Amino acid sequence: MTSRTLRSMRSHAWLYVMILPVIAYFSIFVYYPLYQGVVSSFQDFRLLGGTTWVGTENYVAVWNDAQFWQVVRNTLLIGGGILIFGFFPPIIVALALNEVAFLLFKKIAQTTVYLPHLFSWVVVGGMWIYLLSPGGGLVNELLGVLNVGPFRFLTNTEWARTMMIALPIWKDMGYAAIIYLAAITSISPSLYEAARIDGASRFQQAYQITLPLLKPTMKVVFMLNILGLLRIFDQIYVMRNPVIQNGVDVIMTYVYDLGIQQYEVGLASAISVLVLVATLAMTAVVWRITRFGQEG
Repeated sequence: MTSRTLRSMRSHAWLYVMILPVIAYFSIFVYYPLYQGVVSSFQDFRLLGGTTWVGTENYVAVWNDAQFWQVVRNTLLIGGGILIFGFFPPIIVALALNEVAFLLFKKIAQTTVYLPHLFSWVVVGGMWIYLLSPGGGLVNELLGVLNVGPFRFLTNTEWARTMMIALPIWKDMGYAAIIYLAAITSISPSLYEAARIDGASRFQQAYQITLPLLKPTMKVVFMLNILGLLRIFDQIYVMRNPVIQNGVDVIMTYVYDLGIQQYEVGLASAISVLVLVATLAMTAVVWRITRFGQEG
């Protein structure tokens, strides 16, 4: 460490002091639990003592567990559906809101679309369980007016999976749309002025200017969605029931059932480590692909 670096550190000493609570927080509540989880995945963990080292037995048990592969399949179906079908709606909403000229209506619409993101899945899930109920639920009541249904949305596996995909898209669509709107506002107005002079329509301006310049933001949002692909939990835990549980349970609900309810901490930790490794691998692949796209 050079004397110049030491002088710089002394001159900014208070900045280092201010960051110490942040370092302490992440060390205690993130990195230490992560380390402990990795260690526990190689142990037959016992809360009251008697924990023994079992090596890779937990990983072998997980690999040979048919239920584990079932929840992996469910996770890829539901998470993949959210990733694919949930990518374009926020972009469409952002483009639509950007075209609204009446400022008050634009703010109201923006707030309305964003509002569901602010509520927890306990609130949102409970609301939709009631709305989708086959007996007295608003959705089936409206379908009844058309002489359709009733549909058992949350007691039929296929319908339930569809709901587990559609509802997160609806809930978080406004949040992603705000990100895209912020990116749109950073686009130089002179580009649109030049396009209007050349006779470009509003649709052509959006297609030729806005969408191409939104590509970096799309990559960031896609990367964030990849990070959450295997960590779906809240909506499944809140909205699942014994009838559809086998068809909608995902990796994280399985980890919860093993680790908290059955207290198989070693097995649950092993699955969590596998999820972490898989998430890092997918993130690295997507990062490389998007990076090559920028270089090309």
